[in-house]
Amino acid sequence: MTRAEIERAVLAWIAEGVDAPADDARFESLALPLFRLQYERGAAYRRLCDVFSVDPRRVRRWQDVPAVPTGAFKEARIAIFPPEATVRTFRTSGSTTDARGALHLDTLALYDASLLATFGAFLCPERERIRFLVLAPSAAEAPDSSLSYMFERAIGAFGTPDSRFCVQAGEWDPDTLCAELAGLRAPVLLTGTAFAFVHLLDRLEARGETLALPKGTRVMETGGFKGRSRELTREALHGSISARLGMPRARIVNQYGMCELGSQFYEPSLRTGTATDVKFVPPWVRTRAIDPATLEDVAPGEAGVLVHFDLANTGSALAVMTSDLGVLVDGGFRVLGRLRGAEARGCSIAADALLDPARAAP
Repeated sequence: MTRAEIERAVLAWIAEGVDAPADDARFESLALPLFRLQYERGAAYRRLCDVFSVDPRRVRRWQDVPAVPTGAFKEARIAIFPPEATVRTFRTSGSTTDARGALHLDTLALYDASLLATFGAFLCPERERIRFLVLAPSAAEAPDSSLSYMFERAIGAFGTPDSRFCVQAGEWDPDTLCAELAGLRAPVLLTGTAFAFVHLLDRLEARGETLALPKGTRVMETGGFKGRSRELTREALHGSISARLGMPRARIVNQYGMCELGSQFYEPSLRTGTATDVKFVPPWVRTRAIDPATLEDVAPGEAGVLVHFDLANTGSALAVMTSDLGVLVDGGFRVLGRLRGAEARGCSIAADALLDPARAAP
């Protein structure tokens, strides 16, 4: 199959929505030719496969496709097209001195399709349009932020004209937002990073205010629970949002996304009416939990490093190895935290292979 043929097939699957059957044979029929294409055209990825002695002609299962560690996106260009064909580059967050991972895209068609299919299903399942209040900068102000791009595309598809980004020129006025929230008469979608919500909640506490946001309001937070000043759990954040904003827990959704992936994962709480911390895996994605030393699947119910196989990643790498520990559950996964301590040997070999095959020899 050519890349164009693969992309047409993936777009058709995404168009069927998140409730389409999770057809393993269909997934494999697209994943294997995509893997071979990425091996042929991606020099850095080919080095990784060669170090592990993986011959694409002999790979018969999607589970055997080698995964690229997220850290490697900081060190090598993971793309199968020339730099001049790039139409958008998303970068991971980091300080001014940290290396930042990059996802280079020569088309936004699959990225947009996957983004809108999942966002619509899990944040706007019962209505066409809702006002967005976004605790983040716009894509114009943060052009390399995949999160800002996601919010902007979602507003275009599901937002009302009075939707707005609350962060402008790197600053925001929490008192103005608190007053705006207190005066709401219609539901909104309040969304942003986890620690943007922490700052909002801190401000409400300092003002001695507890709100009761209108019925139909929903909250989406993302981006992790570790900030510059402190760390908190998902449960603590959602509990504070529920108490301070008057929000039922089932209307608070955590989104799990990565700069290196074309698809995102959501908790289906709003969709089902029952609060859960399980992330739903869309039909065009597969997730494994592996032993970081052996790179083999862990036993059912055990914790392992999460590896995502995303068919929307046609121009980079189908398989991406995270630094997150998680456990697979029916239809999704639960995130348990970050991989602690020194990088495990299997992950280290994979990262080195992309940079210098000689260093990565077992």
